[in-house]
Amino acid sequence: MPQSTRYVAFLRAINVGGHTVKMDRLRALFEELGLENVETFIASGNVIFRSNEKEAALEQRIAEHLHASLGYQAEAFLRTTSELAKVAATQPFPESEFTENNATLHIVFLPAKPTKQASEAVMALRTAKDDFHIAGRELYWLIRGKMTDSMLKGPELGKALGTSTTVRNVNTVHRLVAKYPPE
Repeated sequence: MPQSTRYVAFLRAINVGGHTVKMDRLRALFEELGLENVETFIASGNVIFRSNEKEAALEQRIAEHLHASLGYQAEAFLRTTSELAKVAATQPFPESEFTENNATLHIVFLPAKPTKQASEAVMALRTAKDDFHIAGRELYWLIRGKMTDSMLKGPELGKALGTSTTVRNVNTVHRLVAKYPPE
């Protein structure tokens, strides 16, 4: 039997906007799906597990189960640990942005690579505080300062992209890669 794949699920709508889910409950929901070695990582909707299923079907099955169990829409954006290591290694902005502008970097996870039109719509949102870089299924969002300094919010990016998204600070992604290295 082939070795299962380790996935990291980045969930949308977990522990934000009044939707609180304890990590034990979230872990149990994933185990109910027959997923293996389920762990959670910080309380922002990051679940690590193993499965032999294909990614697209798995994302759909997780989202449907979460919706049925929690009573609201909670989407899953899956990445293998190898994919996540590549995401973490991508450095789309010069180091000077961080040292000179005290910038923070956030990664916006997308269900698919954005279309040219969607990419252009996001790039039109650039400001003196916000800059973007798209690589595959991720949008790298540089904020010169803290998240609260940005005039933009995650839902605005999703609207420009024409899809749902979920956002994580790059530090969270780096910590995940350190704990769950690529296989």
